[in-house]
Amino acid sequence: MEAEPCSPGPVWVSEALRVLGTALLGSCAPSTVWFKESSQKNLRSRDFLVPRGALRKSFPDGEVHAGCRSRGCNVPVDLVQTLTSLAAPGLPPVKTCLQSEAGLLIQLDRPAVFHRVLGDFSPYLKPLPCIEDRQETVILNCAPLHGCRSPDTLRLSHLRAALVADHLAGLLTINGKKVSLVPARLCKEVDEFLRQLGISWPYTDDTASLEETVSSFKDFLRDYTQDSGQDSGHVDSTPGGISVQLKIFAEKHNLYMQGYDPNLDFFLVNEDDLQHVARLQRSFQEAVQTSTCTVLHIVSCEEEFHQQKLDLLWRLMVPSNGDVIQKHLICGPVKVLNSTAPIDCSQYFQLRRSQMLEASVMKYGENVQGESWDAMINSLTSAAIKFELMATPHRSQVNLNLKEANITTKGTKSGAFVMYNCARLATMFDSYNSAVRQGTYPEFPPAGDLNYSTLREEGEWLLLFNYIMMFPEVLSQSAQMSLTSPGIRITANTETVCKFLVSLSMDFSCYYNRVHILGEPRPHLFSQMFARLQLMKAVQRVLHSALKTIHISPLTQI
Repeated sequence: MEAEPCSPGPVWVSEALRVLGTALLGSCAPSTVWFKESSQKNLRSRDFLVPRGALRKSFPDGEVHAGCRSRGCNVPVDLVQTLTSLAAPGLPPVKTCLQSEAGLLIQLDRPAVFHRVLGDFSPYLKPLPCIEDRQETVILNCAPLHGCRSPDTLRLSHLRAALVADHLAGLLTINGKKVSLVPARLCKEVDEFLRQLGISWPYTDDTASLEETVSSFKDFLRDYTQDSGQDSGHVDSTPGGISVQLKIFAEKHNLYMQGYDPNLDFFLVNEDDLQHVARLQRSFQEAVQTSTCTVLHIVSCEEEFHQQKLDLLWRLMVPSNGDVIQKHLICGPVKVLNSTAPIDCSQYFQLRRSQMLEASVMKYGENVQGESWDAMINSLTSAAIKFELMATPHRSQVNLNLKEANITTKGTKSGAFVMYNCARLATMFDSYNSAVRQGTYPEFPPAGDLNYSTLREEGEWLLLFNYIMMFPEVLSQSAQMSLTSPGIRITANTETVCKFLVSLSMDFSCYYNRVHILGEPRPHLFSQMFARLQLMKAVQRVLHSALKTIHISPLTQI
């Protein structure tokens, strides 16, 4: 593979894996031939690795390398030289390519990579560039919210589904998708409660249009049940309704083979069900006017069976929709530990808020009062709740320990810990700016003029290589869903951003506690201080950008 001129643009980990794989084994190389290292121990000696076992399979006739104890694991010398001198757009500059007991390893030219990334880190705050230009709308139907008429009816599993829907809406939007949230109208009390958690659900007064659509659905179902010899019954908001046999429709269209529950048969359709489908129909009609459309039902596991009924009912009542893709993303249950009585969402919020307030008072004393502190406590509470309910894969059960102390800043896996580290960074930059105004430090020079060879700490490369450079990949992977895959159930990586934020905060905290970033005001120390501050700027922007996808406002002071 001939070396291409090195572009001054951004460098990507995924592109490095692709280019290195092609250079090693040709265009048919599997995407997993190279592995990116992530542990601090391994990053001391290498950044990318082809394990020794993979080398044996790819180069079985290679000579014995001086560092290897078994035959058949050595690649040609000229290929090693090619990998060392490789240059291509998007590929980080390579420093060395060596063979070792572990396999074939590459270490990057780290000062050059620091310069390429930190000189302009704005490309690393958004998803990887996407070549797909097809306009697509995803309708996110948060099924539990349809029936919530007050905060008392909003269960913890409902809240979890709402948080997942809200997060997915943000991820899909920044990845170029158009998103429509359903239902487009919530009751005032539920809407106000969700706003405390940073969820601004859209509002549309759809009453008039829904009444017309619901009326037409009732007429259709009466005709359908009569034609099929069923008792049509009546439709109202009481336990009565129209009894519809879904089994005949499902068998006719081979829907059981697609993953629908084989026990789906009769469905007693009431007014709420028809309004639910009417809202879907209206959103679908608006979406298909400008783009292709997929419907993603976000459902708590307790309501999965009922949502499948609504799915089939919609298909039955509006056959003109054709083969609209409907997928179901199931959220696992939320189990409260150490509680003898059920707890609703309002009680959960107030409990976590009181714990945050108590922890803050213990740490800062009587200063914890006033509007600014109220806003900080609410922000910490929102972060704690969101990380508790979202850091677990959506299909798994969440176990809430209401007495657990890990929701405070002392717990390194909590949202409050992430917020605490955001505040540490903000305070550090405030201290620097104050020192500049006092003449203690000089003004910050242009990022492209900094000397990044002064960044030699292991923790500095860890923050750049594992987090800043990986953030575009995290944003892209978090929004990836196989919307056209067989079956009706789908999974998404809705826990990825939370886990990324916790991991970044832990490694940043270790680095911050070990390294004195704002050093003594001596000219010979400024070069390293500025390089470190630029690295911290990038870390801060990544933290803020990631929190934005969960609709959490970062703390600006401790």
